[in-house]
Amino acid sequence: MISRRNVLFSSIAGVVGGTLFGRGNAQAATQQQSGSPSARLPRPRAGGGRAPVMVPNGAKLPWKMENGVKVFHLIAEPVKREFAPGLIVNCFGYNGVTPGPMIEAVEGDRVRIYVTNRLPEGTSVHWHGMHLPSGMDGVAGLSQPKIKPGETYAYEFTLRQTGTLMYHPHFDEMVQIAMGMQGFFIIHPKDPEELRVDRDFAIFLHEWFIKPGTATPDPTVMLDFNVFTFNSKVFPATDHLPVRLGDRVRIRLGNLSMNSHPIHIHGHKFWVAGTDAGPIPQSGWWPENSVNVPVGTTRDIEWLADNPGDWAFHCHKSHHLMNQMGHDLPNLLGVDTGPVDAKINELVPGTMLMGQTGMGDMAEHQMEFPRNSIPMRGGLGPYGPIDMGGMFTVIKVREGLTGYEDPGWYKPPAGTTAWAVPSMAVAPAVIPPSEDPHAAHKRSEPAVYTCPMHPEIRSDVPGTCPKCGIRLTRVEE
Repeated sequence: MISRRNVLFSSIAGVVGGTLFGRGNAQAATQQQSGSPSARLPRPRAGGGRAPVMVPNGAKLPWKMENGVKVFHLIAEPVKREFAPGLIVNCFGYNGVTPGPMIEAVEGDRVRIYVTNRLPEGTSVHWHGMHLPSGMDGVAGLSQPKIKPGETYAYEFTLRQTGTLMYHPHFDEMVQIAMGMQGFFIIHPKDPEELRVDRDFAIFLHEWFIKPGTATPDPTVMLDFNVFTFNSKVFPATDHLPVRLGDRVRIRLGNLSMNSHPIHIHGHKFWVAGTDAGPIPQSGWWPENSVNVPVGTTRDIEWLADNPGDWAFHCHKSHHLMNQMGHDLPNLLGVDTGPVDAKINELVPGTMLMGQTGMGDMAEHQMEFPRNSIPMRGGLGPYGPIDMGGMFTVIKVREGLTGYEDPGWYKPPAGTTAWAVPSMAVAPAVIPPSEDPHAAHKRSEPAVYTCPMHPEIRSDVPGTCPKCGIRLTRVEE
């Protein structure tokens, strides 16, 4: 919430921010924990120059210098992307990957980007958020002709800003963006010490509808998506983010999907430090545990890794923490299905009814899935199944890390892990059965009960089927 007092503190911070920013790590970390509006992150560790931007599960686009111009080459083409073991998806992308390889350059650079179209239809490339000549903006039909299949176009302009920008088509956007055509365009400040951090990550958020058993996303789906990805990977295939204790960390988030994504961090707070319009002046930063990344935007967050452990980093829309599943499952909360599992398995081996008490234990069941499909839930953690998938990964804060290799699971010091208290055990609650929302006006009418396995069995009172013992279910006449 913004108050007069916060605005006053922000104004003061804008004047003395340089002094605060330059003080020692210990004092700055104390301010960070205190939540003071004037608190700012400590400077990055000395030496090392600009930290490389890492693209978990992704790639960077190489370049070469020609007569003072940085030259890149993007190839728009169909690609196959393995979202997770067991799920290979037919996508569109660039240079064999989706999201496309990250373009990285420096403020003031002159860049030339060749774009070759190997798609079966036309395309273009728009440089999202870029200040450039109108004819280089990449809107097919408005600023250029479409790039026909087999053609190559060249874009050339001088970079006059800094920040986390994007590139994507502006031709048949509904299909091409939905199929994965997008990428980061990172522009660094001229001064390598300006806005420097110790660790820098870039993650593209996206969502897809891939019917179980198929391999090609349906680009006509508008909102009912069933696969949610970080850099076109779902947990447990998402790379973890190793961070050294005491590091100043930046995570760049981009979103060109159909939904906004509230991205949440555990165990820390961060500052919202940038958008696709560029860095936010430090006096305008604000602290959060979650940041909403709207459609067509980027968000930069910066934070101090001052709390060792393995910390969840994920979208906070609950359905975006699931992997592929059908959406036509009946609501069985509170329904006593009795021996129905066994009876149905006699007809269809491998069937499992789900949802009587919730769906949280599904990860522990070894089910068969349609080909080219993955379980709805995630993978195993150090204490059992992690009941999340989709837009989820783990930030691993460790002391003494020197690289980006996965350090394994965190081993907490004695006495710092939650524990079970057997003496306080209680009986689990009974969830009331789900009810037809349209049935209230019918309650005065006579009830009819029947067996789902033997529909010829009918009764006007609840009970069990005399043939199979299954509880009779109420039906409306």
